[in-house]
Amino acid sequence: MTTLFLLRLPVNLAVLNRFAAQRGFLHDGHDRLLDEGLVLHHLLSETFGKGALQPFRLLPAPGARQASLYGYSSQGAAGLREMAELTSLPEALDVLQVENLQDKPMPLDKLTIGRRLGFDILLRPVMRAREDGAERDAYQLEAERTFPDQKGTLAASGRTRTNVYLDWLQARLGKAAQLEREASRLARFQRRRVLRNGKLVEGPDALIHGALTIQETEDFIHLLKHGVGRHRAYGYGMLLLRPPSAQDSPAARGG
Repeated sequence: MTTLFLLRLPVNLAVLNRFAAQRGFLHDGHDRLLDEGLVLHHLLSETFGKGALQPFRLLPAPGARQASLYGYSSQGAAGLREMAELTSLPEALDVLQVENLQDKPMPLDKLTIGRRLGFDILLRPVMRAREDGAERDAYQLEAERTFPDQKGTLAASGRTRTNVYLDWLQARLGKAAQLEREASRLARFQRRRVLRNGKLVEGPDALIHGALTIQETEDFIHLLKHGVGRHRAYGYGMLLLRPPSAQDSPAARGG
């Protein structure tokens, strides 16, 4: 069976900012936008190899100078540290505290059909518009298609942002897992600008907490390894698994 590790890598946020400025990753607008996902995408690739630690998620504490980066990899901490020692630039090791890299082998044999799990995932719920091929917020796109004359709103028709994003997520889980909608919620939403190909792109950041039931083991492992949705190389789409909440279980709901 495939080997998969969950890794934790401490990141120095203050040095990350300086690194971004030195490499020209800060947008030249008035607010000097820093897209951490873009910087980390390049930094991780240079340090460990392209896609070696991906998908990933940066979890900074509010106001902290340090953050934890979590990611999945087919390599354990020892192999990644060895590659970093051989090939990384000194300034990269000032940002990424590779000496403190930790790993945990994922017990993939426990990811059986019918297994219920909680999850936490940061998504960029966007779709390509048929009209112009541009990337659009899935909620806005549905609103425009449902009410092209702008004489109604999705919210008034009972379609909330949470509904739309959970539908979007289920479509991308596919046959790998069934989303438990009553146990899932949009925990945080914001519109955020990111840098892609040198251009500022505004779009949705959606943090979803929820529960799911595995339906196909190999497909679910594939999602863990590769992430969910778009922008997976930039800190989105990593399924962080959690214990399912007891009060959200089918038995607790009378199911």
